[in-house]
Amino acid sequence: MLKAVILIGGPQKGTRFRPLSFEVPKPLFPVAGVPMLQHHIEACAKVPNMKEVLLVGFYQPNEELNRFLSCAQQEFKISIRYLQEYAALGTGGGIYHFRDQILSGGPEAFFIMNADVCSEFPLPGMLEFQKEHGDTHCFVILGTTANRKQSLNYGCIVENQQTSEVLHYVEKPSTFVSDIINCGIYLFTPDIFQHIGAVFQKNQQEMLLEEQSNGWHRAEVIRLEQDIFTALAGQGKLFVYKTDRFWSQIKSAGSAIYASRLYLNQYHKTHPERLATNSEGKPTISGNVYIHPTANIDPTAVVSGYTVSNFLGVCITVLFYYRPSFIPPTPSLGPMFPLGRDHSCVLNSIVGWDSTIGKWARVEGTPSDPNPNDPYAKIDSETLFRDGKLTPSITILGCNVNIPSEVIILNSIVLPHKDLNRSFKNQIIL
Repeated sequence: MLKAVILIGGPQKGTRFRPLSFEVPKPLFPVAGVPMLQHHIEACAKVPNMKEVLLVGFYQPNEELNRFLSCAQQEFKISIRYLQEYAALGTGGGIYHFRDQILSGGPEAFFIMNADVCSEFPLPGMLEFQKEHGDTHCFVILGTTANRKQSLNYGCIVENQQTSEVLHYVEKPSTFVSDIINCGIYLFTPDIFQHIGAVFQKNQQEMLLEEQSNGWHRAEVIRLEQDIFTALAGQGKLFVYKTDRFWSQIKSAGSAIYASRLYLNQYHKTHPERLATNSEGKPTISGNVYIHPTANIDPTAVVSGYTVSNFLGVCITVLFYYRPSFIPPTPSLGPMFPLGRDHSCVLNSIVGWDSTIGKWARVEGTPSDPNPNDPYAKIDSETLFRDGKLTPSITILGCNVNIPSEVIILNSIVLPHKDLNRSFKNQIIL
């Protein structure tokens, strides 16, 4: 029997995802047409003997999350539950707090997955890798190769090349350690809780000492990466399973567009029915495109990249629309999608629902894709400002934003409910 735990964080996290996270929790943001979490759950449901998927985070239960859980359970025929933390407890503290629920039923192993990653999720391969090592008590980290410079932004793994044992682990080192990085996907056995419990006991002792000196610390805040992996490295218990398949973090809106492209490329094998095709009387499709079933796109439109929007005679490239796909449109209003007028152009942008784009208007952003000439390049962690200026990135329009005719919005972030009357470049419009 197997289980999976997906760590979804909470509202205090994901600040780089604003203003998108104002309208929908980041884990439910649509990536390649479905909520981000659905890709994880779908991969888990395909693993034989998978009995339950647990979501752990400190979001308040809400209508969107409850509806998603209900729909996912019906679609994938697997038990899915949300376990709410009372506070942010870290990647290790959260699963330790809910260890009884995770161990209920006696799973022989369980996966831990960060919600803000996209991947092919080679979960069966990780299980087989664990069995090949002949030790049912070992723990497995999914790893991939990054270039030397970008590896400093991730957890770095030094391995024994013959046995794949993790000899050394450093989270975001200041100097180069290894080009093998942590993908945020793990396979644990119940024995992991002994090691997390030891850290918890140590934290409790330190907390008592801090209280005597008027300090404060929450003993249950435990980080898998710094507190557990660093200590387990070199003890013959932690191994790395390397993948050369696609993988990326989803920390910002720009990385969400890149993740969508990765999933769309995979849809040829996994979900060809989700990809739009060219046919008579339909818009021209270029590349891998997802179009929401309720979208109404004029036959004169040219669509490449990704869209789920209503557009009339426009050019659309790498456009996101971020109404959650599991929330149906309001019947009295019809599909509540952004509307593009004749000859408008939308490139490398995310557009919120109820937004309008006027005739001959242009909404454009700058993509933040990895270097295409480097096979090991990853998407860079974006900073909002550089040298006192807004970093050029994709353009984001919040919901209910009106772009009038002949206006250009370039590399800007527009918060919801704005009526713009002129062009903007490299600005945050509050």
